[in-house]
Amino acid sequence: MASEGNMDSANQTYSGFVSLVKWGTIATVILTAIVVLLISG
Repeated sequence: MASEGNMDSANQTYSGFVSLVKWGTIATVILTAIVVLLISG
């Protein structure tokens, strides 16, 4: 079993990764919408 210090570090890393994926997804959706509007215009 991992020690408590390792779990804290792992949870912090995972939290950062999830946040990065969330903001990356939002940015991708916005950029996709802009490209679609530019192409259709």
